Amino acid sequence: MTLLIIILLILGYLLIATGHMTGVNKAAIAMFIGTVGWVVYICWGSDFVMSQHPHEYAEFLSGQSPSSHAVKAYIYDNVFLWYVGRAASIVMFLLATMSIIEILENNGCFDFIQEWIHTRNSKRVLWTLSLATFLISANLDNLTTTAMMLVMMHQIVRSRAQRMLVGASIVLAANCGGCFTVIGDPTGLVLWGDGAVTATRFSMRLFLPATLAWIIPTLLISRQLPGRLDVEWTAPPYRGDDTNLNRWQRLVMLFVGIGGLWFTPTFHNLTNLSPFLGALCVLSVLWVVNEAFNRRLNESDQMAARRVPRSIEYGTIQQMLFVMGIMLGMGVMTETGVLGDISAWIDYNVHNVWIVGILSGLLSAVVDTFTIAITNISLYPVVENSGLDRWADSDYLRNYTQNGTYWSLIAFATAVGGCLLSVGSTSGLALMKMEHVRLGWYLKNLTPKVLLGLAVGFFVLWLESFVF
Repeated sequence: MTLLIIILLILGYLLIATGHMTGVNKAAIAMFIGTVGWVVYICWGSDFVMSQHPHEYAEFLSGQSPSSHAVKAYIYDNVFLWYVGRAASIVMFLLATMSIIEILENNGCFDFIQEWIHTRNSKRVLWTLSLATFLISANLDNLTTTAMMLVMMHQIVRSRAQRMLVGASIVLAANCGGCFTVIGDPTGLVLWGDGAVTATRFSMRLFLPATLAWIIPTLLISRQLPGRLDVEWTAPPYRGDDTNLNRWQRLVMLFVGIGGLWFTPTFHNLTNLSPFLGALCVLSVLWVVNEAFNRRLNESDQMAARRVPRSIEYGTIQQMLFVMGIMLGMGVMTETGVLGDISAWIDYNVHNVWIVGILSGLLSAVVDTFTIAITNISLYPVVENSGLDRWADSDYLRNYTQNGTYWSLIAFATAVGGCLLSVGSTSGLALMKMEHVRLGWYLKNLTPKVLLGLAVGFFVLWLESFVF
């Protein structure tokens, strides 16, 4: 049955990697892996439980004779629900941040970006959109940020050839910006929730590599653009009986939304509650402010014009289902004990986290950033007890303790490596769908630039490993 679960996971990874060719939605594949994997696990639960949790199961029985019902009850209460809670906390955080950015966008809180780039100068348009994406994705969900900025870019730039280049820079900025904070990308959320990293040290270590991995390719992209872009400027949408919110109202909402999320790490440190609870609190406050500012519009018979297509909203739901499915799938793999064997093999034969990081970045370009990241994270526990023989090695301690090199390396490698190909991240797939970008064009025009930025980022991260 362990072999069956492994085959299921491998086939799922292959389908996720080829989803752009087969047309099969990767969220559906992930949910299938997560659900069927646990069904197979619990059908042969006695063998798995006696292999992985013999002492805990004996305490659970409390002298009663083991039975099929007892082992299923133990798996549900003590194994399965733990992984469900772990995955659900990430999904709830994503739900909160996606809702926050949609409220802000629908109220015109990001209109200042278009005000800044009211020009035909290609470099100013490129860098303003890219910088805004980099900063916003560091505080909000990077997929939703990418979708919002791609819509904005599509409304401004008329030439499809120019939109493909500017759109690629937006995708790169979103992935790089999201990877250097614990709230900007699901991988950082998992690491933070598992106690593998702390918010401040994680950002300090990854800020410079992520910034360089974004700036270097963007500089090269800017050289491919003409001096002046073919642009057009659209009027703000009419929202019914009411006008758009005034500037101070939009600033208040922006402060509540993004400023509240900045407080989430402090909330977690003070209360030790899951970060998603703080994000939901921010969402609730922003929701109340939104209702107060739009009370006249709420009484109107006319609905607000939507600048974000419904397809993108459905895409965010698919992203949440995808994260849930992958995390459940990796949970069942962990419980079979196979991941422990794989990590032991890597320690004995490779014994170098930088090789693992480079390979993870390359795999992320083909499969998926989050899929490869969560696989690597699941291979190792966070080292807390240095007294064990396996953990006596100082390099091992430096790599796998809290804020160890391995965790930041995986977060960086998978996020930026996923930009090597347009199919490597959900943001890249959004660009392919919106601008009809072909994989061959991306491979020729963007992959070498991203690879250079990734190499420079790796080098800086390696230098930082001697400091942090």
